[in-house]
Amino acid sequence: MNILNIITEIQKVDPEVFDRLDSRRKVFQHFAGFGKKLAATAVPLAFGSMLNKAYGQTSADIVGVLNFALTLEHLEAEFYKQAVTAAPAAGAPAIAVTALTTIRDHEVAHVNALRSTITSLGGTPVALTAANFDFTAKGAVPTVFTNYGSMLAVAQAFEDTGVRAYKGQAGNLVSNNAVLEAALRIHSVEARHAAHIRRMRRDTPAIAAQQKPWITMKDRGGLPAFTQGIYDGEELTTQANVPIAGTFGTVTVSANAASEAFDEPLTREQVLAIVQPFIRM
Repeated sequence: MNILNIITEIQKVDPEVFDRLDSRRKVFQHFAGFGKKLAATAVPLAFGSMLNKAYGQTSADIVGVLNFALTLEHLEAEFYKQAVTAAPAAGAPAIAVTALTTIRDHEVAHVNALRSTITSLGGTPVALTAANFDFTAKGAVPTVFTNYGSMLAVAQAFEDTGVRAYKGQAGNLVSNNAVLEAALRIHSVEARHAAHIRRMRRDTPAIAAQQKPWITMKDRGGLPAFTQGIYDGEELTTQANVPIAGTFGTVTVSANAASEAFDEPLTREQVLAIVQPFIRM
């Protein structure tokens, strides 16, 4: 059992593994001494203890992450319920109403799935209704349900936030494969929602010039200034400490293209700051 090789392989997936365990130097010092201090059969046990330190979560930890996700899903589900009803009068074409209806149904399904999972883990799901949300963002978007462009802008803000939020919490679910897989499935659907909402904005003549199918650097794509936190951090041009902008053989990757190639995670604190204007205390 080559423990050092295993850690190296883990580092390829999680570049922060040494931060989770200890400093790189100390980790290798610990294992260098195992041959002298421990029988070979004890090494896997010691290694397991280290991984538990790095990745171990309790059921309460997982429930906390899921309730955080459930709060976001309630936000989106309640938004789309109202959006579907208001969209025709707001100027949305019929095909857009159909898309918003599909997304609404997805978000409601996410709410139900998360509630059931939290209950199965012995937790209490957060209970939120439309009354808990202010989709005008405390007056920043007063036409959210009367103007189709405003409606899509808020939808994009929610979807782009959701993609980064799920990515930011995935590492906190690694001790429960079933929950992690379910969360990643929701993450992929949120990504499809984000892409479709961006396409819908691109298909709207008054918005088209401001909208790309992807995020370039930390550009908001025409969204209001108060949404900047959704896009801050997306301007990275390195991944796993490897620069991905530059010339590679006959191909030159621009800084813009490098930033577009990856979505970056958001912390729970960053997400809560982003959605705070939409939540009634």
